Amino acid sequence: MLTRHIIQTVVQAALVEDAPWGDVTSELLIPATATATARLVAREPGTFAGGEVFAAAMTLTDPAIEVALHVPDGTAIEAGEALATVTGPARSVLQAERVALNFTQRMSGIATQTAAFVAEVAHTSARIVDTRKTTPGLRAFERHAVRAGGGHNHRYSLSDAVMAKDNHLAVLTAQSGLSVTDALLRVREQLGHTTHLEVEVDRIDQIEPVLAAGVDTIMLDNFTVEQLREGVALVGGRALVEASGNVGLGTVRAIAETGVDVISSGSLTHSVRSLDLGLDVVVE
Repeated sequence: MLTRHIIQTVVQAALVEDAPWGDVTSELLIPATATATARLVAREPGTFAGGEVFAAAMTLTDPAIEVALHVPDGTAIEAGEALATVTGPARSVLQAERVALNFTQRMSGIATQTAAFVAEVAHTSARIVDTRKTTPGLRAFERHAVRAGGGHNHRYSLSDAVMAKDNHLAVLTAQSGLSVTDALLRVREQLGHTTHLEVEVDRIDQIEPVLAAGVDTIMLDNFTVEQLREGVALVGGRALVEASGNVGLGTVRAIAETGVDVISSGSLTHSVRSLDLGLDVVVE
């Protein structure tokens, strides 16, 4: 969840990084008494996200800056649309500009990408979710942007759920001497009743041994569309089915149409293009 505390902590660190000893350019060129009004404007269509973060970058730079947000996160925007108006000391507005834009452009890019994925699967019951492939330190921002685009979040961190991947199972079975089913049953016995258990498989023949352990979700990793369809039929509703791997905008529709419940894609966050937004000073 994107809380005020998280916003302030991350934004303040970014502001210090960008102007550790002030903005020498603005201090030399702009009179201390000058004021400015500027508008955050979309240069291209997309889905907006990061309004509160944008505002925080401005007001944490200078509490005298006033920010009026014109659209909420999750809004579909058009090129040329004014998204926010900023008024305050000109030096401060110019100092905060780059940090404010960096966050908002990236978050809007993620929301836009997510919205495109969601639109591709809207005729199915599959939900689009992100992964832990987020920018270190920016997970709350980026996952908020996924939600703004109509997607959903996977587990937030390693502390939130049990998600056993191939390397986990290789070590577990080698050390315990147990079969995958028995090893997972032992894991299940140690879990609280509220802790979710998900297991990744990469072959059809692994599905039944995993299901026999009573897992909550089974992840079919790097399956072809035909294999996904076969896997969904084999699971037969005994667990949620997640598809992962080779998920892109060109493949997600076909993946969703196999009947999977969840489609996770790291591309929502790790390789997204920032949306082109600009901050234009209003000249009276």
